[in-house]
Amino acid sequence: MFASEEVESRTRRLEVALAAAQAQIRHLESLIETDALLDILNRRGFERELKRAIARVARYNGNAAIVFIDLDHFKAVNDQFGHLAGDTALQAVTETIVKNCRNSDVVARFGGDEFAVLLWNLSEGDARAKALTFETKIASLQIQLATDSVSLGASAGVAMLQATDTPSQIIARADADMYSRKISQKVTPRYQLAALPAAS
Repeated sequence: MFASEEVESRTRRLEVALAAAQAQIRHLESLIETDALLDILNRRGFERELKRAIARVARYNGNAAIVFIDLDHFKAVNDQFGHLAGDTALQAVTETIVKNCRNSDVVARFGGDEFAVLLWNLSEGDARAKALTFETKIASLQIQLATDSVSLGASAGVAMLQATDTPSQIIARADADMYSRKISQKVTPRYQLAALPAAS
């Protein structure tokens, strides 16, 4: 083999190896930013998307909002039925939120029983209407467990993105709005046991 052919062959092998390594890096980065249980973004991934959204709002003067959702008395489900039941409830809630979003929206689990949704191209009134939809749809869920069913409530706060925002500022506003919503609704425990079938 001529020296030039050997160099070309070695170069091609290195290029293939480099492409494989880059693909692996992208895969690992996606794992770091994804909630392992729910297969949606985690807080780290959401904050990355939020930075991009703020930059886009600043550049194009567009409209975007985040809805911050906190499940009401989720801890009671974990305490009474166990963490596997809590996981089942989180999966049902996630499916409901995603079903009520557009493809362009971004859904994330922020931690524990908190979720965040980035909504594009809508007014504050539309964002609040969407937040109410999330509350209503989650409250109407009957989550089936092994021998019981439970229902949960949710409180959702809204904040519109501003061009001068940092991710922490927009999240803090949405979080504060969510707590105001929770107080105004005078949240009480929402989980319920379904009647068990009578013994035969």
